[in-house]
Amino acid sequence: MLRHKAYKFRIYPNQEQEILISKTIGCARFVYNHFLQLWNTSYAETGKGLSYHKCSAMLPMMKVEEETSWLQEVDSIALQSSLKNLADSFTRFFNKQNGKPQFKSKKYPVQSYTTKYVNDNIAVNGNLLKLPKLGQVKFANSQDVSGRILRATIRKYPSGKYFVSLLCEEKIAEFPKTNSSIGIDLGILDFAVFSDGRKVDNHRFTAKMEKKLKREQRKLSRRALLAKKKGIDLLEAKNYQKQRRKVARMHEKVMNQRTDFLNKLSTDVIKNHDTICMEDLNTKGMMKNRKLAKSISDVSWSRFVKQLEYKAKWYGKKVIKIDRWYPSSQICSACGHQAGRHPLSVREWICPFCHSCHDRDVNASINILKEGLRQLSLT
Repeated sequence: MLRHKAYKFRIYPNQEQEILISKTIGCARFVYNHFLQLWNTSYAETGKGLSYHKCSAMLPMMKVEEETSWLQEVDSIALQSSLKNLADSFTRFFNKQNGKPQFKSKKYPVQSYTTKYVNDNIAVNGNLLKLPKLGQVKFANSQDVSGRILRATIRKYPSGKYFVSLLCEEKIAEFPKTNSSIGIDLGILDFAVFSDGRKVDNHRFTAKMEKKLKREQRKLSRRALLAKKKGIDLLEAKNYQKQRRKVARMHEKVMNQRTDFLNKLSTDVIKNHDTICMEDLNTKGMMKNRKLAKSISDVSWSRFVKQLEYKAKWYGKKVIKIDRWYPSSQICSACGHQAGRHPLSVREWICPFCHSCHDRDVNASINILKEGLRQLSLT
């Protein structure tokens, strides 16, 4: 079956290409904000918004006008893509899938634009990547791109690094069946506890670098105050910008460590098990707890679950979510007796009915597996 798969590479544009990337990002942001303003004005005056086709017809006229003639300098498909993103945002808003579209800011940490594959305008040639308007760009060709390229998204990170994501349509072969099922209990002390007794450590990537991050962020704040006292704009303050990039690289390192860990673990789980059972966690609700919010954010449960779900679709496996209110930690996995709630400080308990001794998290993962398989048998 054909699936969409993205490949991410670091690119190394020269000075001219960097300038053109910045211009394209700026123009795409301008188009998005300009038509969002028109959309809002139209809705306020007539009770009806605009449409993608109406806005798309207005875009060529803007390129001819003297005030916005600079739009001709960049990739036209990137501008159309920005407009399509706005229309899609409104569609999702009216379907109650997300909030109202907001104006884009140039102060947002990650800046990007998207262009589409048309007439072989995107191609991989060894360690060079052909991109619209940019021409041949050097890139770190770390993996083979297979399938048909659909579009490319170029991103500039606050660390000053550039990356490209190529979305491809390709046939992905399913993993061999293992006739194995697993239950997973996600936690903070241990990132994941499996029903076979295996525990995966929570590496606490942010916490490990927290002390160093605080020190470097205090330096950044001092340099910002110093620039303000001297009346220098932060964009022109060289010491501030140098420190800002240093802090950004540290945040990027944490992000890369977490992404690598989650990708490897999710692939390992999908490869070795046909059915994966887990709780349907309300991560947003749990993040409202002041004492746990930082730890929950660091472990990235929701990201891990999303990776399991899309990889299960790719490779012919199943992910079953059980109700978040299912008392997995209260039930004895040996006899089924419900012993009631236990404080979080209780990591082991003995069933009062059959006297089995349980590790709290392993017992919960076994119950999650049993409930997931029960739900699967009913479908």
